[in-house]
Amino acid sequence: MSRYTGPRWKQSRRLGLSLSGTGKELARRPYAPGDHGNNQRRKISEYGQQLTEKQKLRWMYGLNERQFQNLFIRAGKIKEGTHGDNFMVLLETRLDNLVFRLGLATTRPQARQLVNHGHITVDGKRVDIPSYEVRPGQVIALRERSQNLAIVNEALESTVSRPAYVSFDDNKKEGSLVRLPQREELEPDVDEALVVEYYNQKL
Repeated sequence: MSRYTGPRWKQSRRLGLSLSGTGKELARRPYAPGDHGNNQRRKISEYGQQLTEKQKLRWMYGLNERQFQNLFIRAGKIKEGTHGDNFMVLLETRLDNLVFRLGLATTRPQARQLVNHGHITVDGKRVDIPSYEVRPGQVIALRERSQNLAIVNEALESTVSRPAYVSFDDNKKEGSLVRLPQREELEPDVDEALVVEYYNQKL
């Protein structure tokens, strides 16, 4: 299954969750899309709840199904911690996500584009792989020729706060992953336990 490239606002309204993180999708119409979106009272099955949580997380981080499933399997091989928590940490330490968390982009899709186009370096070396796993202590920065990109400057100006597990130097326009995030610092509107249950039935 390829990555979804359709209207993300419809996705957000369907799930009842702002996938962009801005909340704009639900501000005006906080109900599902469609003629009857505001009147839907369907009871969701247990499997439906598990699928919904899986889709929330997959669409939030912008992965296709194969990438998402492979990362889930990898999280299960980590000996310390729970499967769900480890999965969330692996998603959070992707390079494209950390570019977003540092404020170099306003959305994860925009951050992925910056990485794909070669504007980002890790420890001084250009990395154009969005799924690159960043380790604590590694420095994420803009390439020298990309220092004055308008979209980056606009994103930095609109950044109000950053998570405690990253640090950022405004003068150098670079930041780093200080430590691995804790589960309570990550998306509160996602129940990763349901995602684990979903894949335990599928795999």
